[in-house]
Amino acid sequence: MTEKTTPNFKKYIKWFWLLCAGGFASILLLFLLASWGVFGDLPTFEELENPENNLASEIISSDGKTLGTYAIENRKPIRFNDLPDNLVNALIATEDERFFDHSGIDFRGLARAVVKLGKGGGASTITQQLAKNLFTKRASGNTAKRIIQKIKEWVVSIKLERQYTKEEIIAMYLNTQDFIFNAVGIRSASRIYFGKEPLELKIEESAVLVAMLKNPRQYNPNREISKNKSFQRRNVVFSQLSKNGFITEQEKDSLQALPLEINYTPESHSDGYATYFREHLRDYLKGWVKANPKPNGETYDIYRDGLKIYVTIDSRMQQYAEEAVKEHIGNLQDYFFKEQKSNRTAPFYDLESDQITMILERAMKNSDRWRNMKSNGVSEKEIRASFKRKRQMRIFSWKGDQDTLMSPADSIRYYKYFLHSGLLSMEPQTGHIKAWVGGINNKHFKYDHVEQGRRQVGSTFKPFVYATAINQLKLSPCDTYPNIPYTIPKGKYGIPEPWTPKNSGDEYGGVISLKEGLAKSVNVLSARLIDMVGPRNVANLAKTATGATRGIPEAPSIALGTVELSLFEMVSAYGMFANKGLRVEPMMLMRIEDKNGTVLDQFTPQTKEVLSEESAYVVLDLLKGVTTAGSGIRLRTTSARPGFVTGYPYGFDNPIAGKTGTTQNHTDGWFMGVVPNLATGVWTGGEDNAIHFKYITQGQGATMSLPSWAIFMRKCYADPSLNISKDDFEKPEDPISIRLDCGDTPVNKDKEETDKPVIKKGDIDF
Repeated sequence: MTEKTTPNFKKYIKWFWLLCAGGFASILLLFLLASWGVFGDLPTFEELENPENNLASEIISSDGKTLGTYAIENRKPIRFNDLPDNLVNALIATEDERFFDHSGIDFRGLARAVVKLGKGGGASTITQQLAKNLFTKRASGNTAKRIIQKIKEWVVSIKLERQYTKEEIIAMYLNTQDFIFNAVGIRSASRIYFGKEPLELKIEESAVLVAMLKNPRQYNPNREISKNKSFQRRNVVFSQLSKNGFITEQEKDSLQALPLEINYTPESHSDGYATYFREHLRDYLKGWVKANPKPNGETYDIYRDGLKIYVTIDSRMQQYAEEAVKEHIGNLQDYFFKEQKSNRTAPFYDLESDQITMILERAMKNSDRWRNMKSNGVSEKEIRASFKRKRQMRIFSWKGDQDTLMSPADSIRYYKYFLHSGLLSMEPQTGHIKAWVGGINNKHFKYDHVEQGRRQVGSTFKPFVYATAINQLKLSPCDTYPNIPYTIPKGKYGIPEPWTPKNSGDEYGGVISLKEGLAKSVNVLSARLIDMVGPRNVANLAKTATGATRGIPEAPSIALGTVELSLFEMVSAYGMFANKGLRVEPMMLMRIEDKNGTVLDQFTPQTKEVLSEESAYVVLDLLKGVTTAGSGIRLRTTSARPGFVTGYPYGFDNPIAGKTGTTQNHTDGWFMGVVPNLATGVWTGGEDNAIHFKYITQGQGATMSLPSWAIFMRKCYADPSLNISKDDFEKPEDPISIRLDCGDTPVNKDKEETDKPVIKKGDIDF
């Protein structure tokens, strides 16, 4: 009988441990090689301390709200302390249950992933995902490359865990996630998907955002095709919260029953509030960065460097201003559309067909479509043909953008039908611009009617004529002159022909005081006054008051407002009257900081004396008469007038200095309104001078622009936190030498009188 051989287990045990040691050594070697950069560069200590991100520059209002950003990636970094607990809990419960127990690599999760071949969940920790987001590109190709990629992520993860606290890692991870729809980082995502800051997120909202981390497109609540998946994934997050003890089973059931709701608030250059202001600010910053380089000589990049740009705009007032313009111009547009149904040359008046063709031709050649095709070498014949072919397009309407089939040529004429408007509001004492509405829709109409647009200002220029006369001649609002035609002869001031302006409606007769003359925009009185002081003096005062960059003609006709000025310039001038004769240069910036909070630049107001304090106060007294007995009296109405363009019950009872303005053929309608701590101006009109209302009833400034001002101010007064004054204007400390209380004995400064009685036809203003 042969003896049974005993197996030599020692040999197998030896080989087992050799294999284990070899495997461990191989893994260790791979880690060492990766950390030495053999498989590609890894971040240095400095790079870990300051990871390279494209940080959006943020525009912050005077009341601390973000108005918008300049960004390649709309990323707004946030600290851990600004994250709600429910968001952090949802993140950990769903993405990394043992986050606070590991040092960057979850070996237990890794073992589970290997054994179950990834079916039991992934093994990537939050730290590893951060490493991938910050420093490495997604591996593609063979398995070996993906393994090396993973090893590099592990090495970086360990470095991150050594360098940062767990809380900092969570904040960095959420700051680097792309939630699509221009939402890069948790703060942008919170604002875009829910219209609020992260700290304000409810638990169900936090769960939606955490659900998106797995795949922001596949689980996106704003895509119709993925809403159901987003809902289901959100409920998985609730289950994970319950499983990890953050909420009870009962709370989980209640939360899972909630419908999925978002408040999608897109953030792009054409979305949100103050879009025209942001574009104007962007142009300014292009020059600022060149004049203010970094300490190392490099130029700041407003799209990448995460600047904090603190502006004077008040987000509440900006919202009220945009709502006011939208409410009134949308209503006014309905009246204009109805009128155009009977206009053979709609939307133009006073033009022949060849003139209309010329306007449309010019608009076509100025279009982006024409310029782009021209630059690409397309022939003019083909370009013109393309303008006649119908195509799918999305067009503006006051009921919201609409999809339609229309030729580009027809769309040009379609857009000519729309009335445009601008509103600017400024604090006279500081020059701080509080609201800037450059147009009716920045996405479709890029032209800024606050700063770019210069239109004839009509009777809103007359206060400069009166101010010059009061400042130089010490005239009183009580002084009277004959209300008869006044002629400036040929040759005087270089005019080629005698100039005899007419009153509106040929209203003449009797005598009229300065106060009544400005309130009713009596043209013959303005002509007389400019002859008394000279056009040059009026032009000089107006240029100083407005800060106009273009010359103001030294001609008598400027007394009737033939001057072209911007709303920006006009508001600064009217603010001067409220600021005791001192013009403060309008300010839009308060300071600029870098991403670390270091102040790079601070801005202070620039002032210049235009009028004496007494003269400025007397002009305000005249302007108050416009809103109590002139074309602005409708501000005092207390009942609605159904069917009227201006059928709003404004009911203002506080002192308001104002002036309406209407230009030739009622092409432009203006209203300038001032209270002690706010000067606001509104312009309304068509894109071209030939686009206007047929009759002055709808076309005057009191109808086209005054309502927007009134709606805006009502909203401001309804918000007590704004502290908009209802008081009277402050009197000068020194006694006023000019008579203001006219009583029943106005002073007749010229004995020429006429027996023709005064004809009164309401408050129509030119």
